[in-house]
Amino acid sequence: MAVNDRSESAVKTFPVRPKLKPTTKKSTLTPESKYWKSFKPKQTQTLVSSITSLAFSPISPHDFAATHSATVTIFSSQTLEPKSTIAAFKDTATSACFRSDGQLLAAGSYSGQIQVFDPKKRSALRRLGGHNRPVHFVSYHRVDKLHLFSGGDDAVVKYWDILSETAIHNLIGHKDYVRCGDGSPASDDMFITGSYDHTVRVWDVRVSDRGSMLSVNHGAPVEDVIYLPSGGLIATAGGNSVKIWDVIGGGKMLHSMESHNKTITSLCVGKIGKDETDFANQYRILSVSLDGYLKVFDYSTLKITSSIRFPNSLVSVAFSPDCSTRVVGSSNGILYAGKRKTKENMESDKPEWGKYAGFGAIDEPEKRVLRPSYFRYFHRGQSEKPSKGDYLIMRPKRVKLAEHDKLLNKFHHKEALVSALRAKNPENIVAVMEELVSRKKLLKCVSNLGVDELRLLLRFLQKYSTLPRYAGMLIVLAKKVVENRIDDINGSDVLKGCIRNLNRLIKEEMRIQQSLQEIQGMISPLLKIAGRR
Repeated sequence: MAVNDRSESAVKTFPVRPKLKPTTKKSTLTPESKYWKSFKPKQTQTLVSSITSLAFSPISPHDFAATHSATVTIFSSQTLEPKSTIAAFKDTATSACFRSDGQLLAAGSYSGQIQVFDPKKRSALRRLGGHNRPVHFVSYHRVDKLHLFSGGDDAVVKYWDILSETAIHNLIGHKDYVRCGDGSPASDDMFITGSYDHTVRVWDVRVSDRGSMLSVNHGAPVEDVIYLPSGGLIATAGGNSVKIWDVIGGGKMLHSMESHNKTITSLCVGKIGKDETDFANQYRILSVSLDGYLKVFDYSTLKITSSIRFPNSLVSVAFSPDCSTRVVGSSNGILYAGKRKTKENMESDKPEWGKYAGFGAIDEPEKRVLRPSYFRYFHRGQSEKPSKGDYLIMRPKRVKLAEHDKLLNKFHHKEALVSALRAKNPENIVAVMEELVSRKKLLKCVSNLGVDELRLLLRFLQKYSTLPRYAGMLIVLAKKVVENRIDDINGSDVLKGCIRNLNRLIKEEMRIQQSLQEIQGMISPLLKIAGRR
C-alpha cells in the first residue's frame, strides 16, 4: 500500500503557469499616414550644392528636373537616375519649369537671365534678359505655351513673349525681393507672386495697367505660394506658417497652420493615387522646412495627416502627376527620391505564367549569405562590399598642401613668401606673414628679396594696406620695408612708383578717417539725446 502511494505521488503533476509571450505594440499610424510613408526616401544623388527647385514634367513618363549650382539635371522618374545635364548658366540656376506639353524647360539664374531649353537637345533656344538682379522664379501657365512670367530681386514681375524674347508687361507693386509665383488653373491670364515684403499679389495681364487685382499680407517674408486645384484658394508659406486664402472671397484667410519649427521653404500639391479606396483622388498640401520635416496637410479637414523627418534641412519638394514619385531636395545637395509601387508596376513584377507551366527560365539559386560564424567571413577579399552591420574603418584623407605650406615645412622662408605673393591670394599671403612673424623671420626675408620680388611685395601692400581686415599688420610692415630697402627703392623707378602710389592711398585713407571722425562727432550728441527719450 505504501508503494502504491509513492508511485501516485511521483506521478502527480502540478499546473505550471505559462510564460508570458511578448505582445506586439499596435501601430498608431492612420491609413493615410501609411500611404505617405510608403514613399520610402532613397538618397539617390548628392549634388554639388543646395537644390534650389524641383519640377516634374506634365507628360508621361514624368521625368523631373533639379536645379543646383549652375546646372539643371533631368532625372528619370522610373530609375531615379540622371538622364541629362544642362550646364549653360553663368551663375546659380533657379526655378526650373516644364511647359504644359513637356517639350520645353525654362529656368532662371542669379545672373538675371532666363533660358528656355529643349530637354532632349540641352541647347538654349531662347535667352530672356530683362532682370538686372537674380531671378528666383520662372513659371509657365497651365495651358499657354507662348508666354511665361518671372520675378526676382529687382522687385519687378515680368510677363514675357517667348517667341520675340521681349517683356510684354513690367508689373510693379512689390517693394522687396520677389521669390515665388504660380499660375492660375482657372485662367492663363492670371497668376500670383509672393515677396519678402510680406505680401502676395494676384495679377491679371488683361488689366496690367491697374496694378495687382488683390493683395494679402502673410505677416512674414513669403518663401512660396501655390494655387490649389480649384483655382479659388491659394496657399502661402512664410516663417513657420502655411496659410490658406480665399481669393474669390476677397482675400479672406481661412486657416493658418503652424506645425513647423523653422522657416518653411517650399510647397507643392500632391494627389493621392486611385488605388486607395477611402481617400483616393484627394489633394494634399506638402510643405518642407529648414527643421528637416515634411508635413502633409489636408486642407479640407484642416489637419496634419502625416509628418516625416529627414536628416537635413529641406529647401524644395515636388510630387509627380501620376502619384508614384515624391522628391525632396536638401540644403546640402542631397536628393531624396521616394517611389511607390503602382498596380502597373506590381503586375510587371509578377512572374510569367510560363514559369508555372514549366516553360519559363529557371531561377538561379541564391548565394549563401556570409555570416560572422562562418570561416570564410573572416577571409573576405579587399573587393568585398560591406554589409549593413559591418563597421567600416576609413583611412584619413591626405591633406593636399599648397606650395607655400610645403616650403614652410622645409624652413625655406623667403621662397614661401614669394610663392604666396605670386599666388595673389591675400588671405594666404597674410597667413604666411603671420607665420614668419612667429618664427621671427619676416624682416630677414624682406631684406633678402630681389628687385622683382620686392616689387611684388610693394604692389601687394599698395592694394591691401588700406583694407581694415589687413591694415593693422600691413601698414607696420610697409614702414619697415621702406626703412630697410630705401637704397634699392631709390635706385629703381618702378619701386619709386609703387611707393608714390602707396603714399597717395594712405593719405586718402587718413582723409577718409578724419571725415568719419567729424561725422561721428556730429552724430554722437544726437544719439545721446535720442537715448534719453
